[in-house]
Amino acid sequence: SQGGGLVMAGGYMSFQGIYGSARYHRTPVEEVLPVSLLPVDDRIEKPEGVIPKVINQAHPVTQGMGSEWPYLLGLNEIIPKDNADVLALAGGYPLLVTGSFGKGRSVAWASDVGPHWCPREFIDWPGYRQLWQQIVAWASGKV
Repeated sequence: SQGGGLVMAGGYMSFQGIYGSARYHRTPVEEVLPVSLLPVDDRIEKPEGVIPKVINQAHPVTQGMGSEWPYLLGLNEIIPKDNADVLALAGGYPLLVTGSFGKGRSVAWASDVGPHWCPREFIDWPGYRQLWQQIVAWASGKV
């Protein structure tokens, strides 16, 4: 609340995770996040692939990223808080959400960042590096 940034990426042991064993629900981390967490296993597997849909291209995190993103293979189900900005969806579920907490900022990326739900095609996409640079810059207050 005094400033700073938090970025949380999804995965089997993130948000609530597999069998609910990540256990971030009802913790100080959840308070700071721009999303609320489910009390149970929150994984959404999409082995057929799901194409992200950017719904706010004007935000500094997604600015210049275009609307054509590669497919993902899954994500954690998260619930945006009332004051949060949902920037992208995947299969109708929130994928990228930003928000403020006191003087600080937080970002929730509901998929993972490595080659599991985030396949090689996404990691090799030229926008991958730009996306993470912009996420970190925004969360740290540089933009």
